Amino acid sequence: MKAFVSGLANVETTVSVRGFPIPYYPIDYPFFGINSNVGGVGFNLAKSFITLGDEATLATFLAGDMEGDHIRQAIIQEHIMLKEKQIQQTPVSIILFDPEGKRQIYCDLKDIQEQRLMENDVAKEIADCDIAVLCNINFNRNLLHVTEHPIACDVHVLGDIDDAYNKDFMAASSILFLSDEHLPCEASRFIFDLWQRYRNRVIVIGMGSKGAMLLDDDAQKIYRLDPPVCDNIVNTVGAGDALFSSFLHYYVSGMDGLNALMHAETYAGIKIGHNGASLGFAREAEVSQRLSNYPINYAIVG
Repeated sequence: MKAFVSGLANVETTVSVRGFPIPYYPIDYPFFGINSNVGGVGFNLAKSFITLGDEATLATFLAGDMEGDHIRQAIIQEHIMLKEKQIQQTPVSIILFDPEGKRQIYCDLKDIQEQRLMENDVAKEIADCDIAVLCNINFNRNLLHVTEHPIACDVHVLGDIDDAYNKDFMAASSILFLSDEHLPCEASRFIFDLWQRYRNRVIVIGMGSKGAMLLDDDAQKIYRLDPPVCDNIVNTVGAGDALFSSFLHYYVSGMDGLNALMHAETYAGIKIGHNGASLGFAREAEVSQRLSNYPINYAIVG
């Protein structure tokens, strides 16, 4: 599979904290608890595709600074094709996480939300892909109607099917992902309301420790999946990116939606045993073996 990914790449620093909320104290010493890696949703997705054996091109904005050079080196190392445009400063983020895996993210996007990718910037790369994965970042808005390939998008936290920021992304997506973190009603009702409004082919709601929900328009069913077995939860940051990218890998390669999501949940369950949004991605063989050992149960709920 060839994936075109357009989204954020940044340098992220993860910091281990004792718990939330964090009381004030002037200094702490979390030995081996502070690490920096290249991340950002766009980079995470592209790296995940590569790990699963796909080809991936990443379109993003980078500066000629130390952080930008660090990201370029990581992209080369991961064998990701890069299509970049210049900005003055590269985005950075800090992620606090506690022993239970809960996280709090501070993301400094610099001026990237004011940028735009145009059709002629990436026309060749989009034409050569099997799936266009357009992250819900402002610079992708002009690309939402320029591809004949299916568009996939993760809008992350959503509380309104008419959300002004995400509405264009939801309307353009054949495959739509989101989290259940701020849903205004039961997930089964919300997923059906989304489908009625936008008629997406597939909608997946990631529900963390409660599993996931899938609306498959081809099967005309809504499925509720149990969570995967997780041996050791270290940091849940990046779990949604892992779920999204691995589902696309299996689904676009020909697997039906239900089985693709079972594999994706298993993949995400492996990933959260590692510290860092772009770390812990597994290969197909490991996912298949683990799913064979720990099958995921499901129920039809609509």
